Amino acid sequence: MLRRRKFVQFAALAIAASANHVFALRGYPNRPVYLIVGFSPGGNTDIVARTVGRWLSQQFRQSFIVENHIGAATNLATEKVVRAAPDGCTLLVASAANAINAALYRNLKFNFIRDTVPIAMIVSTPLVMCVNPALPVRSVSEFVARATAEPGRLNFASSGLGSPPHVAAELFKMMTAVDMMHIAYRGDAEAIADLIGGRVHLYFATLPGAMGFIRSGALRALAVGAAERSPSLPDVPAMTEFLPGYEATIWNGLNAPKNTPDDIVLQINRAVNVGLSDPILMAPLTELGARALPGSPDDYARFLAAETVKWGRIVDSIGARLE
Repeated sequence: MLRRRKFVQFAALAIAASANHVFALRGYPNRPVYLIVGFSPGGNTDIVARTVGRWLSQQFRQSFIVENHIGAATNLATEKVVRAAPDGCTLLVASAANAINAALYRNLKFNFIRDTVPIAMIVSTPLVMCVNPALPVRSVSEFVARATAEPGRLNFASSGLGSPPHVAAELFKMMTAVDMMHIAYRGDAEAIADLIGGRVHLYFATLPGAMGFIRSGALRALAVGAAERSPSLPDVPAMTEFLPGYEATIWNGLNAPKNTPDDIVLQINRAVNVGLSDPILMAPLTELGARALPGSPDDYARFLAAETVKWGRIVDSIGARLE
């Protein structure tokens, strides 16, 4: 993960280098804007939020403050935004968890698609299919062949029931018809530790969390779960080279409470898109292996709908449910 000092240096450069784009509307924002993050400080989503927040602060000439509201796999953060005034001053830094949770949780007090307004996509980062180097497979095809020959013997880790690494592995199982046992951990770090220790065979890791171990040889990367290879791991194939149509990424976007005025949504969208084209702003996000996702609010709405349907089918197929 990007070291804090390096991140602060990149963020300062982004502010200093921001061009003459100023997006402030008359009357908006007339007070600080809060970017609500459902994860702990220092993680991928938090770094994305703080990077974009600094950019937006400069562009709108108002403070955009990151607030970490942790709990219930981002559902508490989402509910806070859903219940907020639709004035553009409380925004959700959404993630892949939002699409998964729509099917995973039985008793949500909101409907993410219905109760929020999509503003802008920000970035996506592929999950990476990793194995312990002691497992004698060097490609996705070899892994599938071994798992097929020994049904039920291989296992895979996840960072929790219904987490992105879990549903990514279940999608892989569905598309390859292999039989593997699921072992759930309480987070990315624990799953990677047991993968390195040889207690599990496979893990769809976050790219920032696994990068150092892959480069050191402690883990072997078989594929990245994106439509194309990652510049961060150019020698590692994209999963689509073996499984056309497979894609599993962690992503972030900005959402507002429903009924937020269109002019506010469009101005924030425009500011985010300008930032995504700025190489200095993108530098700390590129360090995470992230790819910019510029687009309109409608583009983002279509993306959210597709992700929610896609992961909802996986959740339903495995019968995973949480209260």
